[in-house]
Amino acid sequence: MLRRLLFVALTACTALAESKTPLFDQVGPILMGLSEITGWKVERKVPAEILHQSEFRRFMQDHMKDGSSKELRAQEITLKMFGLVPQDFNLAGETVDLMSEQAAAFYDYNKKKLFVLDSTPDGDEQRMALVHELAHALADQHHPLGKYMREGSPDDDAATARQAVMEGQATWLTWAYLSFRSGGAPEVPLNRLDQLAASAGADGPVYDKAPLYIRESLVFPYNQGIRFLDAVYRKFGRDGFDEVFHHPPASTLQVLHPDAYFAATEPTMPMAPALDAALGKEAHKFRVLTEGALGEFDFSALLRQYLDQKEGAAAAAHLRGAAFRLYENKNDKNDVLAFVSDWESPEAAETFYRLYAKVLKAKWKKMEVARNSATEVTGAGDTGKFELRLSGKTVQCIEGMR
Repeated sequence: MLRRLLFVALTACTALAESKTPLFDQVGPILMGLSEITGWKVERKVPAEILHQSEFRRFMQDHMKDGSSKELRAQEITLKMFGLVPQDFNLAGETVDLMSEQAAAFYDYNKKKLFVLDSTPDGDEQRMALVHELAHALADQHHPLGKYMREGSPDDDAATARQAVMEGQATWLTWAYLSFRSGGAPEVPLNRLDQLAASAGADGPVYDKAPLYIRESLVFPYNQGIRFLDAVYRKFGRDGFDEVFHHPPASTLQVLHPDAYFAATEPTMPMAPALDAALGKEAHKFRVLTEGALGEFDFSALLRQYLDQKEGAAAAAHLRGAAFRLYENKNDKNDVLAFVSDWESPEAAETFYRLYAKVLKAKWKKMEVARNSATEVTGAGDTGKFELRLSGKTVQCIEGMR
């Protein structure tokens, strides 16, 4: 749903500083070590430079202003309508602050160059950051990462899954490389996987204060990606490094549940609700501001933000496909959110229907219910009128009508 904002923000930086540092004497040996683990030949050298943290922040600020205001606005409204961020949340500003705090290094797959920020502590942190980014660089030489991330709609749940492939693989290879260099097997020690996945998180004042969905959007590709890539490696061995690029996971459900990936369990592709039935002739006054596919990651974060953690995660695991559409009134700019979700059984759909009714009440300051039955809840909330409906394995909701 964030359209990979936290990822794309790191891919086009042009500001740079000094390039000669003892750290980069390790680039060649690290690449050769990664080549031994993956079987990928090193096709070309990888330029590396130190980037001043202040320059990185300025780039981020310029990037947020550069031709993406409409896209950012649509993303921000969608997050607010779902209740995933507060109404006073500034997506552009928070992204700049968060990435300035969290970024240690990045690989620019457009320029085929990696950068290490000068704010990254010397020693082990710099070396681990370097290994991680060189894993990206080596993968890019065999499976162009820019093309890989542009496949499909950028709003698709599958885009989050592909990001988990990229970051999960680089994270897995970082720890496999360290094991290999220490005389161990060229893989992540299975008895340390949970510990390493847990350590692939983030911290800091900005991160700690960020909404749950923003925090988990940042760390999901790393902490769940490493688990997914380990499962792929255990099944396919070395061939798994290529398999996830030739046949990327189709959804975050496949990342969270690798058996679904191995079984090629595809998400359903429901059509987001149109406004005609709900608004009649007034529907023609609206245009689509943004739309896309939702997945288990989105629903899990949404339910867990307002409800019991275990109950929310368990319910989201039964999702089979979902889509949203954000409409905007051409005249008064009123926004209407519509989404539909398909579930693996009528029972799973009924569970989500019941839980989402609780989410509606929790995310709004005021909620008036006009009708409440086993298959329909209607009324009005902070953003306007809403209609929540259950039909067999499907749940749909329209919110924000005036």
